[in-house]
Amino acid sequence: MASQAVRNSVLILRIFALLLLSASAALMLINNFKLNDGTKTRFSDLIAYRYVLATALTGVAYALIQMPFTIYNVAHEKRLIRNGFLQEFDFYGDKVIAFLLATGVGVGFGVSFEVKRLINQVDDGQDEVTSKANKFLNKGNISTGLLFAGFVCMAVLCIISSIRLSTANRRLFK
Repeated sequence: MASQAVRNSVLILRIFALLLLSASAALMLINNFKLNDGTKTRFSDLIAYRYVLATALTGVAYALIQMPFTIYNVAHEKRLIRNGFLQEFDFYGDKVIAFLLATGVGVGFGVSFEVKRLINQVDDGQDEVTSKANKFLNKGNISTGLLFAGFVCMAVLCIISSIRLSTANRRLFK
C-alpha cells in the first residue's frame, strides 16, 4: 500500500496538471489579433495551434476522469476498484497522456519559433502586422509553456504510477 505522502503527492500533481492544462487551453482559445484593415487571425488559423489545444483538452479530460479516483484514494487510503485495474489504468493512461502532451509541446514551440522567424525575415516595414503577429506567437509560446508544465506534472505521475504498479506486482508474486 502506498504511503499517505505518495497519495497526497499524486493528488497535488493531478490538480496542478489540471490547472496548468486548463490555463493552456484557455489562453490558446483567446489567442487572436485584428489588424486595422479588419483582417482577423485566430489560433485556429494555425493547424499546429489547434493540435496544442486538442492535446491540452485531452489532458484536462483525463485529469477530470482521474480526479474522483485520486480523491477517494487519498480520503480512504484504498482504491475504489481493488482488482488492480486502477493501477494499470494509471500506469498506461499517465504514459499515453504524457506522450501526447509532449507532442503538443513540440508542435507548439516548433510552429511558434518557425513562423516568428519567417515573419521577421519577411518584415517589409508593416510594423502593425509584425508587432501583432509577434504578440500572437508569444501568447502561443506562453500557452505551450503551460502545456509543458502540465507535461512535467504528468511525467512525474508516470514515474510514480510505474513505481506503484511495480510495488503492487512484487507483492503479488512473492
